Amino acid sequence: MQSLAMIENWPVPTAAAAVVLADGTVAGTAGPTGQRFPLASVTKPLAAYAALVAYEEGAVELDEPAGPEGSTVRHLLAHTSGLAFDEHRATAAPGTRRLYSNAGFEVLGDHIAKATDIPFAEYLRQAVLEPLGMTSTTLDGSPAKDGVSTVDDLARFAAEVQAPRLLDARTVLEAMSVVHPGLSGILPGYGHQKPNDWGLGFEIRDGKSPHWTGSTSSPRTFGHFGQSGTFLWVDPDAGAACVALADRAFGPWAVEAWPPFTDAVLAELRGTRR
Repeated sequence: MQSLAMIENWPVPTAAAAVVLADGTVAGTAGPTGQRFPLASVTKPLAAYAALVAYEEGAVELDEPAGPEGSTVRHLLAHTSGLAFDEHRATAAPGTRRLYSNAGFEVLGDHIAKATDIPFAEYLRQAVLEPLGMTSTTLDGSPAKDGVSTVDDLARFAAEVQAPRLLDARTVLEAMSVVHPGLSGILPGYGHQKPNDWGLGFEIRDGKSPHWTGSTSSPRTFGHFGQSGTFLWVDPDAGAACVALADRAFGPWAVEAWPPFTDAVLAELRGTRR
């Protein structure tokens, strides 16, 4: 895909990208797709997927208590537990505000580790990484932000999310559907969004503006970006997903570069299907 070559003009030392179609076909790649990059918050969808495996295995229930009083596993996954961004303290009642929370995912990881009697990083490896052949991916700390992976591995994950093998398709559909619709909140790096829609571990684009995806991305697009200069989106209407990893922290360069890149990818996908 020629559009992927746009990463060569990004003001970063190194970048890599891939587009994965709904049938799992890798439509194109660019850059060193086998190089490991810190994922930052792109770790969260991986952690969420492991949590959903634990749910399907019967180790946890989505609506069982977890986190602050009144909070559940579902609240933690959807950033509505009331926990602060990076502090293990409640700042709102569960279900009343969309408070993006690294602490919430850390509590989630601890909860699953206790329920399964397996350290969360090991549970993630057994439940998600190993079955998908993601041999270059590790979780080296917080389930909110300390994953390290490659474009090649995340392409495997993008294929799984589009055509699930590890989870029931209905569970994945729930994960990409809005939890607690209508809640407003801050989308890190992009300011206040009303509403700030989120699924179970995946951010949902809907009508957010500004946003890190493209102006032509469908409202059903879901995924995540990371402060280390990384993103993964899945656009069900386009029948494709895109992974991009870089080694420069998120900032104005990404705000400027990512949306036109996504629009170019989507335009090329539409053109090849005519």
